[in-house]
Amino acid sequence: MSKESREAYIKKLEEKLREWSVEIDKLKAKAEGSEAKIKEEYHKGIEDLRARSEDIKKRIQMLKESGEETWEELKSGAEKAWQEMKAAIEKATSKIKQKTGAK
Repeated sequence: MSKESREAYIKKLEEKLREWSVEIDKLKAKAEGSEAKIKEEYHKGIEDLRARSEDIKKRIQMLKESGEETWEELKSGAEKAWQEMKAAIEKATSKIKQKTGAK
């Protein structure tokens, strides 16, 4: 993969990570306005999302520092973490909407 392609891929990951950070903040705000039981339950989920986000940040940094020989392996791990994060965000969003009646 060319250096330009690698940089574009990393930029795409970083942009999506910023979008997810905003989404996590929105979820946290919705949870804050909920009943205590729901609030506690979702804070745990939100902390999980934040931990996943930190993991992806670390993977992005590893990609930035990787050589050609390790790029594909690290990219594969980043893509798996990306898919897991996407699914976790969607699940958390759906649950909060369901429990709080939010749109």
